[in-house]
Amino acid sequence: FLNVWRLPQAVRINFVILITVAHLQCGLITLPPQRLTASYDGACGSRYHALPIRVDSVFFTLATRSVRTMKGTVKWLDGAMFVAESGSGHTVVMDGPEDLGGRNQSLRPLEMLLLGTGGCAIYDVIAMLKKSKQQVTDCRVELQAKRVDAVPAVFESMNLHFVVTGHGVKESQVRRAVELSAEKYCSASIMMSKAGVQVSHSFAVEAADGP
Repeated sequence: FLNVWRLPQAVRINFVILITVAHLQCGLITLPPQRLTASYDGACGSRYHALPIRVDSVFFTLATRSVRTMKGTVKWLDGAMFVAESGSGHTVVMDGPEDLGGRNQSLRPLEMLLLGTGGCAIYDVIAMLKKSKQQVTDCRVELQAKRVDAVPAVFESMNLHFVVTGHGVKESQVRRAVELSAEKYCSASIMMSKAGVQVSHSFAVEAADGP
């Protein structure tokens, strides 16, 4: 039997943190609301919590993530037109091209998937640029995706190109915001990557006109 408290302090701390993380991942312990010190809600529904842990009177913070259920309903209207309602109560219409029975009056479903990925990513980038006190006057993300020539015609690759305009905006801050969105925060683009889509990111910084 291993007596953890006889180990050196640094080893004890690492041991306790590793065991805590393992228990959280396996669902063997839960997070009482009163123990949470902070939370962050991502644009695409991810919620991150900060959990304080004390080892030898030293406090450490573990980032933990809870699972949130998203719901929605898609209803057929006519032809290839559908109306979708999200769990938050918002609606959007989807339609197909005329050669597939649609009227070409709204977005295609896969276009919404592409645009939703862009929306998730730009939300993160704008939030981080604001946090770093950058004077951003405009920001857009230009999206380009390629689909395989097969059935199903899934996305093969996707590029997100951010164009940030402002006064004295630092390129290093934009690069960091884009990288953090790509690697840590953007649920949609990270999910695409895990599904096998080759997701790439790029950016440009432009000076704003006028004061």
